[in-house]
Amino acid sequence: MNTNIGITEANRQQVTNQLAKLLADEFLLYTKTRNAHWNVEGPDFHSMHLFFEAQYNELDEIMDSVAERIRTLGHYAPATLKSFLELTHLTEYSEQPNDSMGFIKELLGDHESIIEFLRGNIDAFANTYKDAGTSDYITGLMETHEKMAWMLRAHYRK
Repeated sequence: MNTNIGITEANRQQVTNQLAKLLADEFLLYTKTRNAHWNVEGPDFHSMHLFFEAQYNELDEIMDSVAERIRTLGHYAPATLKSFLELTHLTEYSEQPNDSMGFIKELLGDHESIIEFLRGNIDAFANTYKDAGTSDYITGLMETHEKMAWMLRAHYRK
């Protein structure tokens, strides 16, 4: 069935191409946050183990909503590790130590990268591609990532 929601197919394709990159970034960040949860070491292990769990649970909900937004626009969401690694702006490799500060530094940088990507697409989605709904949606996601980044920053000690 055709998706007739007042946005041309070409514009929906452009928007979903960017959302696919976002989904890949979210998946990679989710995986890295799981890694932090599983592998954090140090005297603050217990509190950071719980903190990273709260963060990956929030990222899990974000991933699902991004995939559902892609489907709402009439396209299929990427769903393989191969496709995520091809689409992501992030890297899965980290040279940070397995302590809370190392994980926080790495994850904070990834959140900030996603925030910049989202901010860079808000106007294009609304004005170039005539998709105010997705523009509004990613504005909300940006605010969520800003809050998650703030939470990471609040734990960071130099």
